[in-house]
Amino acid sequence: MSLKTFHVVFVVASTILAISFGVWAIRDYRASGETASIVVGVLSLCGAVSLLVYGRWFLRKLKNESYL
Repeated sequence: MSLKTFHVVFVVASTILAISFGVWAIRDYRASGETASIVVGVLSLCGAVSLLVYGRWFLRKLKNESYL
């Protein structure tokens, strides 16, 4: 497995985790009303968007490299 493949898999897994955690935190806010939950949820979703932007940039930068 190449470094490019590992990097793409890691970024995708991290994005899924950030989205899942963000959704969970926002649902927790709706149930508990704690301000910290909404802050953490929004920050997590912003992090997921940042990971998507970074992943796109990374793929463009290494578009000529093989996945193997």
